[in-house]
Amino acid sequence: MTKKYQPDIVLDREASAPLHAQISAPIKRAIVEGALRPGTRIENEIALAKRLQVSRFTARQAIQTLVEAGLLQRRRGVGTVVAPQPHLQLIQLPSLHEEIQESGHESTTEILQYNHRRATEAIAKQLGIEAEASVVELERLRRRDGEPVAILYNWLPAALAPSREELETFGLYELLRKNGVAPTSTRQSVGAERPDKREARLLAISMRDPVLTIDRTAFGADGRIVEWGFHIYRADMYRYQSTVVAQS
Repeated sequence: MTKKYQPDIVLDREASAPLHAQISAPIKRAIVEGALRPGTRIENEIALAKRLQVSRFTARQAIQTLVEAGLLQRRRGVGTVVAPQPHLQLIQLPSLHEEIQESGHESTTEILQYNHRRATEAIAKQLGIEAEASVVELERLRRRDGEPVAILYNWLPAALAPSREELETFGLYELLRKNGVAPTSTRQSVGAERPDKREARLLAISMRDPVLTIDRTAFGADGRIVEWGFHIYRADMYRYQSTVVAQS
């Protein structure tokens, strides 16, 4: 039987980065850099938790993050292995600003809010940081050829946040990449709702018109959370596309 890969991990229990992110980061790096070949078996959660002296939940969360990113696969009777074709295209995730421009349209941004604040318990949990840590809270209105297309709410650690002036010209992910903290994967959920009165006014639609919502957490190459966002899109001006790959 092929020996399972045991990642060389040193945990810093005093660091702000959650333990599951400290576990997943070196595995992800080894896959992206090609040190781990497709089909390589990964140490199972029970053995990983025991060896690193963490809870099984923490070990499972670390592995699940990589599964959701398309880098690992769970195979019945085999275990967890490196995916045959890891989704390395996720190394550069486009922002809505870039998507609009690449489709040949003009993209403009209106900054509705740009606030420095202390993280509440809820925000801290979403970002994987300590409560009361300094964060930047954003609310932006994105337009395509002058027509409102989306309201974008984002929260990110203050140390990573671009300036208000930069965000008026460039997309958030584009600026994060320029600052060396490129989002490489996301975890997100998609829904459909009715807008409230203010949202309908900003998007120039009625309260009866449905909107598309996306709740998204973005991760950097080291496994840390880069930003958390909640976006509201006009259903008549935006289509969400995704690719689903069946696990063998």
